[in-house]
Amino acid sequence: MPDLGPEDAKLVTLARASRARAGAAEGAAVRDSDGRTYTAATVSLPSLSLSALQAAVVLAASSGVTRLAAAAIVGEQPTVDAAGAAALSDLGSDATLIRARPDGSLSRR
Repeated sequence: MPDLGPEDAKLVTLARASRARAGAAEGAAVRDSDGRTYTAATVSLPSLSLSALQAAVVLAASSGVTRLAAAAIVGEQPTVDAAGAAALSDLGSDATLIRARPDGSLSRR
């Protein structure tokens, strides 16, 4: 990932690992303003559905985070779901958003 700094590359790596571990459509990782990271994968249950980005934001928020600095999403889809983008905006209106393919190559930043 030559176009990313080490902290952003770490987010992509963590998002890839979450996606692979869960066998999910997407994985996401977010970094708060203190440098802590939170990772998640797509959740698809009969009673609950969350995009990976929504789930990662929920993990951060439930840990008391009030500001996110960056997020990475890994998956086949080239776009970010509206609900996930809204959740990220709630805690990081100026957060960097990185989109990567499953192999870790950037699809958009």
